[in-house]
Amino acid sequence: MAIEYQLTLAGDIPLEQIASLAAPQATEAPPLPGYPRLFSAALEDECGYAISITAGNHGYYEAKDDDGSSWEWEPEAYIDIIFRLPKDDLTRKGVPNMVATVGRILAARPEDAALTLNGDWLLLTRIQGRIHKYNKAEWYNESYNELFK
Repeated sequence: MAIEYQLTLAGDIPLEQIASLAAPQATEAPPLPGYPRLFSAALEDECGYAISITAGNHGYYEAKDDDGSSWEWEPEAYIDIIFRLPKDDLTRKGVPNMVATVGRILAARPEDAALTLNGDWLLLTRIQGRIHKYNKAEWYNESYNELFK
């Protein structure tokens, strides 16, 4: 079993630009009819996760925030960056590298964004340039604060 963190950026952004920020070694899978373009990389040994990057339209996202309330977001166009981490190596390598990658993407791109855990828990949003962190006590530590100002 694995844990998935998903960073979603709102907007019609070229996948190549996000792939170059998230995982320069990612390769594009051959396109299949009816499926979105996909960039992916198996970075378990290097970074502690596998990553996939896709784009879409008419998105719908729902997750629980700090108090268990339902958060919803419907970006017209979007990019999903999914980090798949094995459960046995989350804190040593996977989470710190994933957080650094998310920080690098957010620093380089201005779009509204959301970071969720397993599609259920809202961890971070950036709306109109303002970052809001959720579930802070369980997820963030001081070293991550510099990445998400």
